[in-house]
Formats: sequence, C-alpha cells, structure tokens
Amino acid sequence: MNKHLFRWLALILISALLAAGCVACAEPAVAFEDSKFADPENWAYYGVGEDKEADIFIVAPTVDMKSEYNMPIDDMNKSRLVRALNMQKGIYEDNLRMFSPYYPQASFKAYDLTEAEREPYMDIAYSDVSEAFSYYLDYENQGRPIVLFGYSQGAYYIYRLLKDHFCDEALYRQLVAAYAIGWGCTFEEADRYPQIVPAAGEDDIGCVVSYDAEAPEVEETLITPRGERHFAINPLNWKTDATPADKAQNKGAVFVTNDLETTEAAQFCGAYLDTERGVLKVPDVDPAEYSMRPDMLPEGSFHIYDLYFFWNNLKENVGVRLAAYRSHQQG
Repeated sequence: MNKHLFRWLALILISALLAAGCVACAEPAVAFEDSKFADPENWAYYGVGEDKEADIFIVAPTVDMKSEYNMPIDDMNKSRLVRALNMQKGIYEDNLRMFSPYYPQASFKAYDLTEAEREPYMDIAYSDVSEAFSYYLDYENQGRPIVLFGYSQGAYYIYRLLKDHFCDEALYRQLVAAYAIGWGCTFEEADRYPQIVPAAGEDDIGCVVSYDAEAPEVEETLITPRGERHFAINPLNWKTDATPADKAQNKGAVFVTNDLETTEAAQFCGAYLDTERGVLKVPDVDPAEYSMRPDMLPEGSFHIYDLYFFWNNLKENVGVRLAAYRSHQQG
C-alpha cells in the first residue's frame, strides 16, 4: 500500500465534505490585528529558530496544580509553562521554528471534576489556543510546513485544532504530522473527522502520532477509561499492531530535571501495544519507581514519562517525517 494513501484519502474526504457543506472550519473569534497574540509577550516561544525550514506549533502540558479551575497568566505561571516547554523541546528544536502561546490551561483541580463539569474550563483554555493558532497562520506561517505537538492536556487541544482548522484542504496539505501524545482519540472520533488520520508507520505524513504508556497490569486510567478504544502507534517500532519492540530498539530515554539537566539511558525499555484499549504497554519498568499521582492515575501509569521513555525515537521521527514531507513536495 502506498505510504501516503491515508493522507490522500483524507484529502478526498475533506474535499467531498466541504463541497457538501458538511464540514465548517472554526470562525475567528476576534479581528486578528486586535488579538492579544499580536504581542510577543503573550507567547512562550515566538519564532524561535528562524533558520529552520518548517514550523512547529506547541501546546504546553499541565503545570498548574492549585488554581480553580483555569490557570491565571501571571509571571509565575508563565515561567512554569516555559520550563515545561524547555524540558521537552530537545525532541523537535533541531528541525523546527517554534511557536507556543501562553494560555489559561485547565488546572489539575479541574481533573477532579466529571468530564462534563470540566469541559467549560477546557473550552476557556482552547479559545486562547485557537486564537493564537489563527494569529500564527495569518501573520507568520506564509505557507510553511507545520508540525503540531502537544503532550497530555496539550494533546487534547491538538485534536481540537485538527477538528476546527485542518478541515481546510489547503492547510491540511501543509501538515507534516501532529504529535498528540498522552491523550487518546477513539476510532469513532477519527472517522467523524477525516483530517484526523492515525499514523500507520514511521514516515507517513498528515497523520497523528498518539500513545499513552502504562504497565502491563493497568486496566484503565483517566487517559484511557474502561470501555474506550483509542488509536495508537508504538514509538519504538512504529507499528499499530501488538508486535513487541525489544528494548534494543529504544534509541535512548532522556530524563530532564526542572533545572534542565539531562540523563540519557540507552535501551531503557521495550514496549508493545494493547490493541484492545489502544495503549502502549511498557513491561521493563518498575511501576513503584516511575508512577505519577496515585490520586489521579493508578500505580503503573507512566503518563508523566510518555516523552522521556522514548525521547530519541521521537526526536529521530520528527526528522524522518519532515524528510518524507519534503520528498513528497519535491516529487
């Protein structure tokens, strides 16, 4: 099968749905010349890496542990967002010009609410993310290739950007890939939005790379509730079936401290997909040593390490997909 088949099927579906009036992209909420995102002070990264050939729009993960229920955009929280972004940027900064807005993300306390109760606070956060992305498109993109990247809560907003903005066929053609890691999407949801194309291999483009890591014995988490089945891909062997990847295929975990000190661990762990739930199982890691908050996620959820365990494989893959995009454009 042609490795770009899914992309072109998506383009055909988007074109058909647009022609039929079934898909409408989000309308701008403000006149962008009046947007607060015209001020670079409202961006954590604004055009960082001017010599890069493509852009990345990043939505930061959750950093606010205390607010009820949206994070104030003050100096302290800005510094927390920048620190979180700096801790992950090594995955993509070599290849991409970086944009990432400050936004009033939902706090950890919001996750104590039911999904229905939490949604208004997520909407507040997303409104700023969407406005920032629209401003970026109007004033900075100029037709350049785009990578989307979000981890955890950030990944949730990446899916919403895909739904609301990439129903535009021309914009979808600019999409190298969307990395939406640590937040799932069901196959049914992807079927409703042809621009959400699950990654099928190492070098397909216009696709979504998604997974969330956990120990083999875990049966459900906040990220993947019981009864849901998400699409996912294994970042070690880039397969979507249950084929296990040995730890020898792990090109290096990288652990980053709050002070941005890094420690690399070669061949840190293997992984395989649980295709019934669409989660990434990690058998070689002690859950007692690498778990998150027990009040939110069970022991054995490796959610906080979704990027770190597979760091060098992800870093390499950003370059692989960018090269595949470049080759496709030239061909």
